[in-house]
Amino acid sequence: MPEQKKASTLLVLCLIAGTLDAIAAILMSWKYPTSSVFQYIASGWFGPAAFKGGTVMVIWGLVFHYLIASFYSILFFLLYPGFKRVVKSRFAIAIIIGLLIWSLMNFLVLPLTNIPKGNGHISVISILISASVLCVTVGAPMVIMADRYYRNG
Repeated sequence: MPEQKKASTLLVLCLIAGTLDAIAAILMSWKYPTSSVFQYIASGWFGPAAFKGGTVMVIWGLVFHYLIASFYSILFFLLYPGFKRVVKSRFAIAIIIGLLIWSLMNFLVLPLTNIPKGNGHISVISILISASVLCVTVGAPMVIMADRYYRNG
């Protein structure tokens, strides 16, 4: 039963984090059609062809988005007890997780993908906004659910 509880908690966490982050991505890209947000994500795998792929690429973008959000949600959920031993504040843990996810994505994952490369200039404001979104959309739900799960056993 404990493994079933963990699995259901992780499933809900992945759906919440993935959905909140998708909504944030759509809102942050309000100047562009929603479909292009997910085609952009799909371009990580498919390259520029993703922007011409229509609905199929939008679906691939959604799949990749939820897979990535799920990976980070599960990873940090499992690491949460260690974080909690070192960092006592749940608020601080959510911030640390958001910053870690932003850093991993921007310095490790995205450079290895086929996503169109920008001009190399990222503003401090852009970094703060993007990292803050991850703190709220992935870090906070993970901390809330992990804290509840590990406290109640």
